[in-house]
Amino acid sequence: MGRVAIVTGGTRGIGKAICLALKEQGRTVVANYAGNEEKARAFTEETEIPAYKWDVGDHEATLAGCAKVEAEVGPIEIVVNNAGITRDATLHKMSFEDWNEVMRINLGGCFNMAKACFPGMRERGWGRIVNIGSINGQAGQYGQVNYAAAKSGIHGFTKALAQEGARSGVTVNAIAPGYIDTDMVAAVPETVLEKIVAKIPVGRLGNAEEIARGVAFLTAEEAGFVTGSTMSLNGGQHMY
Repeated sequence: MGRVAIVTGGTRGIGKAICLALKEQGRTVVANYAGNEEKARAFTEETEIPAYKWDVGDHEATLAGCAKVEAEVGPIEIVVNNAGITRDATLHKMSFEDWNEVMRINLGGCFNMAKACFPGMRERGWGRIVNIGSINGQAGQYGQVNYAAAKSGIHGFTKALAQEGARSGVTVNAIAPGYIDTDMVAAVPETVLEKIVAKIPVGRLGNAEEIARGVAFLTAEEAGFVTGSTMSLNGGQHMY
């Protein structure tokens, strides 16, 4: 059996592509999801990858969920923190609930998953954590103070935790995707999307498989010298 990898928000979009890339790499992959039972079932039927339901923003639920995965599948040695939501609005229209929910899930989920899995990785002397940040956490974005703050926090979280794991063979890295052809981006009005694409030097949106290949590289056995880094995959839109 290959090393056990868990991908949060793993049943669709970028998460699904990551699951498939890690499976192809020989990992024993588990997906986490928060709510859509129908899509989770369809994902498992299509990929034969089991899906476990819990809210990564809930600390106790995450500890319990990871413990269940370890009991049923094996020690978690690879974590990909991909789960995230948006609640966009300008600050004067943004409610505290919209601020708090994005911070709770997008950034809090990284903390909760690390609390559940990082100690075991250090004890075993090997681990890989990849946190999915965002170009908007690097450059900022109008109407996204919550999302940009959470994603920027992920980049700082990555650098700090990497220092804690380095001597124990645990690497912690981040990927900052640009605009990727997913359901989230598809919801953007066409006129706005055209303006976004016009600012991307390669002239197109990215695709989920391109992000997945970055994750496969950072979680590889041979990637032990790469830690505390952020890989920017954005078509040249923001050179950071």
